[in-house]
Amino acid sequence: MEGRWPCGCPQHYPDWDGQDVNLGGYLVHSQKIPLFMHMPIGYEARLDLQMKDMDRLELKARWPGFVLSRSAMFRGRLLCPLDNDHSPARSVVRLPRPFHMRVLIFHGDVADMRQQVSWMQSGLLDEGKMPKQLYLAYLTCPECQQQRGGMQVMLLRQWVTNKTLHRKANKNSA
Repeated sequence: MEGRWPCGCPQHYPDWDGQDVNLGGYLVHSQKIPLFMHMPIGYEARLDLQMKDMDRLELKARWPGFVLSRSAMFRGRLLCPLDNDHSPARSVVRLPRPFHMRVLIFHGDVADMRQQVSWMQSGLLDEGKMPKQLYLAYLTCPECQQQRGGMQVMLLRQWVTNKTLHRKANKNSA
């Protein structure tokens, strides 16, 4: 559990707050996760399964404990960025290029997260960027949030450039 708190949360994670980052080309370990109405089923068990699979494959996480969670209606994915250059394992994939993300660290109750996601999406649209998938990276859990300054979740919104939106954004700003 090197680089992680005893509960599994990351001790270190990338300093991307308030930035647009391109994760294109990153090698990630991908793990399916079952969901019901966007709510993960057995989230901790799936995280544990992912860590065991990575240990078995001798893969090293770039930031131990830092995992991107993507949800949909009935299934999702856990993506763990890797330090390794390559791996023949089928659970290891390279993110497509470009893979732009708008990042925001959210502090507070999960019930208030919706406002921040809407704010982030509006900002992207105003800049002529089309929002795509939303990823969450839980930086604290209920066990360690008191010691680490409260609940913290990194919100990552994938986006792509859109010529039509870009023209409208430039037209509106002029």
